[in-house]
Amino acid sequence: MNTIRIATWNINSLRLRLPLLHKLVEALRPDVLCLQETKVDDSQFPHEGVAELGFGHELHWGMKGYNGVAILSRLPMTRLEAPDWCGKADCRHLGAELEGGVRVHNFYVPAGGDVPDPAANEKFAHKLAFIAQARDWFAANAPTRAVLVGDLNIAPLEHDVWSHKQLLDVVSHTPIETAGLLDWQAQGFRDALRHFVPPSEKLYTWWSYRNKDWRASNRGRRLDHVWTTPDLTPLSHQILTDARDWEKGSDHVPVCVEVAV
Repeated sequence: MNTIRIATWNINSLRLRLPLLHKLVEALRPDVLCLQETKVDDSQFPHEGVAELGFGHELHWGMKGYNGVAILSRLPMTRLEAPDWCGKADCRHLGAELEGGVRVHNFYVPAGGDVPDPAANEKFAHKLAFIAQARDWFAANAPTRAVLVGDLNIAPLEHDVWSHKQLLDVVSHTPIETAGLLDWQAQGFRDALRHFVPPSEKLYTWWSYRNKDWRASNRGRRLDHVWTTPDLTPLSHQILTDARDWEKGSDHVPVCVEVAV
């Protein structure tokens, strides 16, 4: 049986946290690593540092100090064509076809600001438009043998947040966002993490920097996702929770799923 291990991490600055990728690779042993919020222009991408990690193939789309996505792979891959999401060209998606035909989509969905009102908050309106366009694009381009990962900036289920009741009017868990994300997921994908962890159990991948004792309070959210098409079988998963304690770490932790292909 052929398998692929695919990991995703919002690294929150690739050049700042490049040394931490050695710890991630040692812990998760991914064949493919998808990064979000790389915050580095393509001309400044740290090719040598990535090569030292053992990834012989890379795709990246970045801008200085903002957004940015990258796919690092031990397998040969080719870049896929994709829309200019919301007409902004703001480095929020990369697609790749791996040798063997599996497709990987790496997304960094807009955070949406603080006010959950599209009329009053342009950032929230952008977020809703982004997920609606993604839903429609996958509805028109039915995915097969595909894995979609990334920081989707939405915790869609009740137990994807520390308090469903208190966060219903907080951006990332509002009903309009969660419905939009689940509609997007329904266009050919299933939730690989919830394949292993029942929806009745708490599951988080992000803890705010503002919370100094994050383990004690455990006020987390599941903002990082792995989705697979039904023709790929999830075999195992890891959420590298200890990475939240890494020195100068991200507020997100890496997530990895192994799939049979």
